[in-house]
Amino acid sequence: MGIADLKTRLLAGEKLVSTFVKTPALELVEILAKSGLDYLILDAEHAPFDRARLDGCLAIGRALDFPILVRVPAGTPAELLKVLDAGAVGVVVPHVDSGEKARMLGKAAHFGQGGRGYAGSTRWAGFATRTMPEVIAQDAQTIVMAQIEEPEGVEEIEEIVGAEGIDAVFIGPADLSLCLGKTDINSPELADAMTKVGQAAKAAGKAYVTWVPNGAKAAEWEKFGFTSYVVGSEHAWMLQGAKTVVADIKG
Repeated sequence: MGIADLKTRLLAGEKLVSTFVKTPALELVEILAKSGLDYLILDAEHAPFDRARLDGCLAIGRALDFPILVRVPAGTPAELLKVLDAGAVGVVVPHVDSGEKARMLGKAAHFGQGGRGYAGSTRWAGFATRTMPEVIAQDAQTIVMAQIEEPEGVEEIEEIVGAEGIDAVFIGPADLSLCLGKTDINSPELADAMTKVGQAAKAAGKAYVTWVPNGAKAAEWEKFGFTSYVVGSEHAWMLQGAKTVVADIKG
C-alpha cells in the first residue's frame, strides 16, 4: 500500500489514520513513515514550511512510496500547483465555504482546460522519464480535500460535495466551533454540523475526514460517519511521550 492506492482506500471508506506534520524536517517524514500511519499532511498553513523544505519532505515521501498531502495556506491555483508538482498526492484546502470555491479547487487541482498546468519535468511527473499520457493518467491519484470550517460551508455542503474534482470533506472542528461561538469542540451545535456534513458526503460518495486529539475522540465521533482521522500532530505526540516518561520516572 503506497501513494497510488491512497485515493482508492480513502473513497472506499477504509479506516485511515494520519497526523499533521508541523516541523519542516525531512527526517520526521522518514521516521513517521515507519509508524503505521496511512498518510501525512504537511501543515503549510500554520507551520513554517518554505518551498525548499516542502520540496525535501515531499521528495522523501516519493522515495519511500509513502503518501503525503499538503494543507496549503490558500486555495489558489498557484499554491495547488506548487505542492502537486513537488510530489504531493493531494491537497487539503482551508476555508472552503461555498460551492463556487469547491468547483474552482476541483478544476485547479486537475488537468484540463482552465485547470492544472502541465509540466513533464517535475518530481510528480518523474523528472521527464514518463510519457505525457502516463503523466496525465496519474492525475487519477490526486486527492482534493475541502476543509469545512465555517457555518456557510455547512449550509452549502451539498454544492461543495457535488463539485467535480472534490474527493473528501474535512471538518475543522476547532475553527468551526469558534465560528459557532464556542470555546471547545464538544457542543451540540458542532455535532449537528458534523451530522449534516457527513450525510451529504455519504450521499455524494465522498470521503469524510476530521481532526481529533486522540483515539478516544475518534471512537466517540465515528457515529458521525468519519472514516479518516488526522490525529493531533507530531508536536502533540512528542510532548505526550516526553511527559509520560518524566511522570514514570519522577512519579
